[in-house]
Amino acid sequence: MRSTYRVFAYLVAAGVLVQAASVAYAWFAVLQTIDAGGVFDKNAGANPGHFAHGIIGMAVIPLIALIFLILSFFAGIPGGAKWAGIAFGLTALQVALAFVSFSAPLVGTLHGLNALALLAAALVAARRVQRPAVPATA
Repeated sequence: MRSTYRVFAYLVAAGVLVQAASVAYAWFAVLQTIDAGGVFDKNAGANPGHFAHGIIGMAVIPLIALIFLILSFFAGIPGGAKWAGIAFGLTALQVALAFVSFSAPLVGTLHGLNALALLAAALVAARRVQRPAVPATA
Protein backbone atom coordinates (compact mmCIF):
# COMPACT_ATOMS: atom_id res chain seq x y z
CA MET A 1 0.00 0.00 0.00
CA ARG A 2 2.94 2.31 0.68
CA SER A 3 4.18 1.92 -2.88
CA THR A 4 0.72 2.65 -4.24
CA TYR A 5 0.58 5.81 -2.13
CA ARG A 6 3.90 6.90 -3.58
CA VAL A 7 2.81 6.13 -7.14
CA PHE A 8 -0.36 8.20 -6.78
CA ALA A 9 1.59 11.09 -5.25
CA TYR A 10 3.92 11.04 -8.24
CA LEU A 11 0.93 10.76 -10.60
CA VAL A 12 -0.47 14.00 -9.17
CA ALA A 13 2.94 15.66 -9.64
CA ALA A 14 3.24 14.30 -13.17
CA GLY A 15 -0.24 15.59 -13.92
CA VAL A 16 0.85 19.11 -13.01
CA LEU A 17 3.82 18.81 -15.38
CA VAL A 18 1.60 17.53 -18.20
CA GLN A 19 -0.74 20.47 -17.55
CA ALA A 20 2.11 22.96 -17.85
CA ALA A 21 3.26 21.35 -21.09
CA SER A 22 -0.24 21.20 -22.60
CA VAL A 23 -1.08 24.83 -21.84
CA ALA A 24 2.31 25.96 -23.19
CA TYR A 25 1.68 24.01 -26.39
CA ALA A 26 -1.84 25.45 -26.61
CA TRP A 27 -0.78 29.07 -26.43
CA PHE A 28 2.23 28.70 -28.70
CA ALA A 29 -0.11 27.10 -31.26
CA VAL A 30 -2.42 30.12 -30.91
CA LEU A 31 0.53 32.50 -31.40
CA GLN A 32 1.63 30.57 -34.48
CA THR A 33 -1.89 30.85 -35.93
CA ILE A 34 -1.96 34.60 -35.27
CA ASP A 35 1.52 35.08 -36.75
CA ALA A 36 0.32 33.29 -39.89
CA GLY A 37 -2.53 35.80 -40.23
CA GLY A 38 -5.22 33.74 -38.54
CA VAL A 39 -7.46 34.79 -35.71
CA PHE A 40 -8.21 33.37 -32.30
CA ASP A 41 -11.74 34.02 -31.18
CA LYS A 42 -14.71 32.09 -29.80
CA ASN A 43 -15.29 30.56 -33.25
CA ALA A 44 -11.74 29.22 -33.52
CA GLY A 45 -12.46 26.14 -31.42
CA ALA A 46 -10.13 24.57 -28.91
CA ASN A 47 -6.77 23.36 -30.08
CA PRO A 48 -5.44 20.01 -28.81
CA GLY A 49 -3.42 21.68 -26.05
CA HIS A 50 -6.41 23.55 -24.64
CA PHE A 51 -8.56 20.44 -24.95
CA ALA A 52 -6.00 18.29 -23.11
CA HIS A 53 -5.50 20.93 -20.43
CA GLY A 54 -9.24 21.08 -19.81
CA ILE A 55 -9.86 17.33 -19.66
CA ILE A 56 -6.79 16.52 -17.58
CA GLY A 57 -7.41 19.41 -15.20
CA MET A 58 -11.14 18.86 -14.77
CA ALA A 59 -11.29 15.07 -14.69
CA VAL A 60 -7.99 13.19 -14.61
CA ILE A 61 -6.04 15.00 -11.88
CA PRO A 62 -9.05 15.44 -9.57
CA LEU A 63 -9.79 11.71 -9.86
CA ILE A 64 -6.17 10.78 -9.16
CA ALA A 65 -6.07 13.19 -6.20
CA LEU A 66 -9.29 11.70 -4.79
CA ILE A 67 -7.98 8.14 -5.09
CA PHE A 68 -4.71 9.33 -3.54
CA LEU A 69 -6.59 10.81 -0.59
CA ILE A 70 -8.58 7.60 -0.05
CA LEU A 71 -5.43 5.47 -0.28
CA SER A 72 -3.70 7.68 2.26
CA PHE A 73 -5.99 6.44 5.04
CA PHE A 74 -4.88 2.85 4.48
CA ALA A 75 -1.18 3.34 3.69
CA GLY A 76 -0.04 3.81 7.29
CA ILE A 77 2.39 6.59 6.43
CA PRO A 78 3.04 9.13 9.19
CA GLY A 79 1.61 12.42 7.96
CA GLY A 80 0.54 10.73 4.75
CA ALA A 81 -3.15 11.55 5.05
CA LYS A 82 -2.30 15.17 5.86
CA TRP A 83 -0.23 15.61 2.71
CA ALA A 84 -2.72 13.74 0.55
CA GLY A 85 -5.41 16.02 1.98
CA ILE A 86 -3.33 19.08 1.18
CA ALA A 87 -2.83 17.82 -2.38
CA PHE A 88 -6.55 17.15 -2.74
CA GLY A 89 -7.44 20.57 -1.33
CA LEU A 90 -5.00 22.30 -3.67
CA THR A 91 -6.49 20.32 -6.56
CA ALA A 92 -9.99 21.52 -5.66
CA LEU A 93 -8.69 25.07 -5.33
CA GLN A 94 -7.00 24.74 -8.72
CA VAL A 95 -10.29 23.85 -10.40
CA ALA A 96 -12.08 26.72 -8.64
CA LEU A 97 -9.36 29.19 -9.63
CA ALA A 98 -9.67 28.05 -13.25
CA PHE A 99 -13.39 28.82 -13.30
CA VAL A 100 -12.94 32.20 -11.63
CA SER A 101 -10.12 33.07 -14.03
CA PHE A 102 -12.51 33.10 -16.99
CA SER A 103 -14.30 36.07 -15.41
CA ALA A 104 -11.27 37.62 -13.72
CA PRO A 105 -8.14 36.85 -15.78
CA LEU A 106 -5.82 38.25 -13.12
CA VAL A 107 -6.86 35.32 -10.92
CA GLY A 108 -5.16 33.15 -13.54
CA THR A 109 -1.86 34.10 -11.93
CA LEU A 110 -3.05 32.39 -8.76
CA HIS A 111 -4.03 29.38 -10.88
CA GLY A 112 -0.43 29.15 -12.09
CA LEU A 113 1.06 29.66 -8.62
CA ASN A 114 -1.30 27.14 -7.07
CA ALA A 115 -0.15 24.60 -9.65
CA LEU A 116 3.38 24.99 -8.28
CA ALA A 117 2.08 24.53 -4.73
CA LEU A 118 0.24 21.36 -5.82
CA LEU A 119 3.40 20.04 -7.45
CA ALA A 120 5.38 20.69 -4.25
CA ALA A 121 2.73 19.09 -2.01
CA ALA A 122 2.58 15.98 -4.18
CA LEU A 123 6.36 15.64 -4.13
CA VAL A 124 6.49 16.12 -0.35
CA ALA A 125 3.79 13.48 0.01
CA ALA A 126 5.75 11.04 -2.15
CA ARG A 127 8.87 11.63 -0.06
CA ARG A 128 6.92 10.79 3.12
CA VAL A 129 7.18 7.14 2.18
CA GLN A 130 10.32 5.97 3.87
CA ARG A 131 11.99 2.75 2.98
CA PRO A 132 12.17 0.31 5.87
CA ALA A 133 15.40 0.68 7.80
CA VAL A 134 17.95 -1.98 6.95
CA PRO A 135 19.21 -3.59 10.17
CA ALA A 136 22.90 -3.08 10.77
CA THR A 137 24.97 -6.23 10.66
CA ALA A 138 27.75 -6.87 13.14
